Amino acid sequence: MKTLAAAVIFLLLSILCNLSIAIADQDRWPGVDESVVQKIAQEHGRKAHTPLIDTDQGDLLLFVFLIAGTIGGFAAGYYWRILMVERAPKFNKEKT
Repeated sequence: MKTLAAAVIFLLLSILCNLSIAIADQDRWPGVDESVVQKIAQEHGRKAHTPLIDTDQGDLLLFVFLIAGTIGGFAAGYYWRILMVERAPKFNKEKT
């Protein structure tokens, strides 16, 4: 029974890997900016321009998420006692 389950899992994983390779080989899928926003802008006589901060270059977007996660984690850790202990509901032991 275990070998059958392992064979089925292996077969599904190999099919998924082959599908992902086939999908990656196709042309790039247009995003919302290209398919919706630019189309509407062109209908209203506006042309697309480059963004002020281009996050598509390298790992800039990952770096921004890293910094935001670090700041959020520091804040949650700093206020952990206030968030979890002091605001926790107080249970009356006599009622239970």
